[in-house]
Amino acid sequence: MTPPAPRVVPFGDRALLVTTGDVASAHALARRVAGADPADAPATVDEVVVGFACVLVVLDDEADPDAGTDLDGATGWLARLAAGSPGGDPPTASPTTHVLPTSFGGPDLDEVAGVTGLTVDAVVDLLVGADLEVAFVGFAPGFPYLTGLPEALAALPRRATPRTSVPAGSVAVAGGFASVYPRATPGGWNLLGRTTTPLFDPHHPPYALVSPGDRVRFVAVPSPPVASPVDAPRALLGDDDHPALVVVEPGLLDLVQDAGRPGSAAWGVPRAGAADPHALGLVNLLLGNHPGAAGLEVTGSGPRLRVVGDAHVAVVGAAPGSVEVAVDGRPVPDAAVVPVGDGQEVSVGRVRHGLRAYLGVAGGLATPVLLGSRSSDLLSGLGPGRLRAGDRLARGTPGRVRGALAHRQATSAGVTLLRVLPGPHVPASGPGSDAVDRLTATSWQVGAHVDRVGVHLEPTAGPGPGGSAPVRSTPMVTGAVQLPPDGRPIVLLPDHATVGGYPVVACVIAADLALLGQLAPGDALVFVAVDRPAADVARRHRRQVRAAAVTGWFPTAAGT
Repeated sequence: MTPPAPRVVPFGDRALLVTTGDVASAHALARRVAGADPADAPATVDEVVVGFACVLVVLDDEADPDAGTDLDGATGWLARLAAGSPGGDPPTASPTTHVLPTSFGGPDLDEVAGVTGLTVDAVVDLLVGADLEVAFVGFAPGFPYLTGLPEALAALPRRATPRTSVPAGSVAVAGGFASVYPRATPGGWNLLGRTTTPLFDPHHPPYALVSPGDRVRFVAVPSPPVASPVDAPRALLGDDDHPALVVVEPGLLDLVQDAGRPGSAAWGVPRAGAADPHALGLVNLLLGNHPGAAGLEVTGSGPRLRVVGDAHVAVVGAAPGSVEVAVDGRPVPDAAVVPVGDGQEVSVGRVRHGLRAYLGVAGGLATPVLLGSRSSDLLSGLGPGRLRAGDRLARGTPGRVRGALAHRQATSAGVTLLRVLPGPHVPASGPGSDAVDRLTATSWQVGAHVDRVGVHLEPTAGPGPGGSAPVRSTPMVTGAVQLPPDGRPIVLLPDHATVGGYPVVACVIAADLALLGQLAPGDALVFVAVDRPAADVARRHRRQVRAAAVTGWFPTAAGT
């Protein structure tokens, strides 16, 4: 049977999703996009992520500050690439085959044998006899979704109750796929065994062991010796002779964040970066830093830091006056440059408006770079993570410090308005085509579950969009509004998994991602539907506001 023609649909105002009909076509399209001449593309490509018979292409709308993302031009370009060239694709190298020695005897092996009506040995024989193909990589860094299971194993569903922690190296099956958990993480698949082969190493290219299109075979081996658990070594954050910020007392959740790590989602690595990119951008403008310089993201209530070497710092939240800041116990203004001397202590207190604030230092934080970014990714465990007492955060070389914020960002009047575009899973007609209308007709409240992965919502008034059945695993973007079967939306934040199985009924526009990153439990929320031209205008306006937000220059001597 001939697969259906490729379909290209917008995924928010910065990305396009191409459904290809089959896995092989998705792999071919991803190769064509990666190998295309950039001069032929209507926009700079940030990410190319393969899902199940689909490909997500994320465009970099910051490449040309005066232009919007050319989704129309990119749509035609991708449609042509998806159709293939008249002469066919150039020859490609044969797929790599990875042999994974596996010790069987996982906690679900007996149960799987009972459900399938097979013996334990027969279950193992079926898995090791399968020639499996990597359909895509996602959920966690290096986590492969393997197709080609025998029917008896492919029919196994996910477990009714996921485990809170699955050991690294666990070999598992569920929902038609086999996989290996590269690191300890929650999971709901059926665990059959374990392998000691590492599938992801963020310190050494190519980082992920397997890529879409590769082959995988499991080989049964005796159980390896059980290693004693040890704590992972702490990343080096600075030394005694380098200007730094030293954590005297941590806050509720303090994380090093910058502009994130684009280009890594194909390995299952989220972009991460600041949940409120506008606030971090203002911090860097104030301090004369590079726009993507790293600072501290503070959630709820912040840390107490000792300054090593004279410095200039600034703290910016959702709006001026939204966060408490002090130097040696003396209150100082937020949203302003503050000079501090060697040995002084800077304290970030309660975030009074919004959920997060950002502390920056002139020169930026010079903590280790991992996959092109200093950001901490809580889902994947990349970066230094939650700061602890005694951590030393190295500082970079400062430039010329700026003056003060001229732009006064409006504060919320009690209800946050998030502008959205239709999601890629909303049909043009028929059942479900009114999902966006129902979403915007409902008043929402942010639930108790808020983290850097996503914001969970509860309806307070209105019809609600209703529940939706899962879809085939699809690459995700920050701002995607997923709709689980229970009808309570989840809006994704920067540490979200790179693929997901809940349908996306709407996407928060790029200009409103800063508002999304400030939502706290209990906040009231309303979605407002807009069209793409309005989203482009809003994005350009946000850039213009940020560029004009800082005026003047600051005295460069500490204490003046």
